[in-house]
Amino acid sequence: MSFAILGLLAIKPFSTYELTKLLGRSVQYVMPRTEANRYQEPKRLVEAGLATAGHEQVGQRRRTVYSITPAGREALADWLARPSRPTQLESEGLLKVLFGNMTPLPVLLERIAEFGAEAEAVEEPWRAIAREYADGEGLFPERVHINALFWVLLDRWARLRAAWAQWAALEVASWPDEGGPADREAMQALLAEMLTGRWGAEFPDAPSTSSPR
Repeated sequence: MSFAILGLLAIKPFSTYELTKLLGRSVQYVMPRTEANRYQEPKRLVEAGLATAGHEQVGQRRRTVYSITPAGREALADWLARPSRPTQLESEGLLKVLFGNMTPLPVLLERIAEFGAEAEAVEEPWRAIAREYADGEGLFPERVHINALFWVLLDRWARLRAAWAQWAALEVASWPDEGGPADREAMQALLAEMLTGRWGAEFPDAPSTSSPR
């Protein structure tokens, strides 16, 4: 979170409210944090000498505006130059799928449906932002080339999750019960085919393990 805020302050000074809003437009999709952390982190950066806090009057309200310091720019540049930690995936929905054989089949199907619905629902806010840039109305037009890289990946990730949920629902619906398909060799064949890379970004159109119910 610290470096995300420093990255934003490297663009221009922002108030706490503006930082919070900007974090919600982009950073939260790859590094979610609580609202409280968004308000506290700029203060920590000031304490560390990486940012400064000034004040300006907006109507009858006084607001705090944060700016990056030379030390903050140096810390940001050092962080950008260092290798990144491995990407981690955190999903309670997928964790429940992982233990789906311990619950009735209809419940597993509900969890898969929820996962797919979430993928489709959460994409609309950032799609609206991407549309702004596509229409030449983005907040920082000089950053459109960087933002495009970011949004294209999120778009593909959202579509992949939705497509997986559709495929998984068809696959699971073909099972007699939560114990899985009668033909387990078909599942081994499915994994073998997956490992060849033949699927690419697509999933099989029909369940590979369908059998009479």
